[in-house]
Amino acid sequence: MTYKTGTIGAFMKWTKRVVADTDAAKDTPKRWFDSDATAARALGGATSPEAMVKLLSEQNLQLLRLIASKRPSSLHELATLSHRQESNLSRTLRKLREAGIVDFEKGPGRTRAPRLTARRVTLDLDLEGPSSVVSVERRPTVA
Repeated sequence: MTYKTGTIGAFMKWTKRVVADTDAAKDTPKRWFDSDATAARALGGATSPEAMVKLLSEQNLQLLRLIASKRPSSLHELATLSHRQESNLSRTLRKLREAGIVDFEKGPGRTRAPRLTARRVTLDLDLEGPSSVVSVERRPTVA
């Protein structure tokens, strides 16, 4: 997805220009961020729409709902709850983490508890060109 980085001041200046002349927005990206790092966090990295569709299979959506509702304390507990092998779960959770959908909370010893970090995933498919986009909306963090 194309986006623009800049300061709040630059965004305000651009907005005022667009209000006066709507053609000024024609070729400008619709999403603005203060830095590339913020954009990467907001957009969920470089997961392609095709890969995201495969990753969000019905089985994996059930897994994500299970993580959100049961909050398992470890990969082992999630394997028990989901009736899936730990090795397969580990691989799936790694891909979901790379896509910005889950992360792990450190537990006692070497345990890691999977946690849902995304609230919503949006696929914006361009049916006429190569500019399809995946965006991942993060859940609010609780301190």
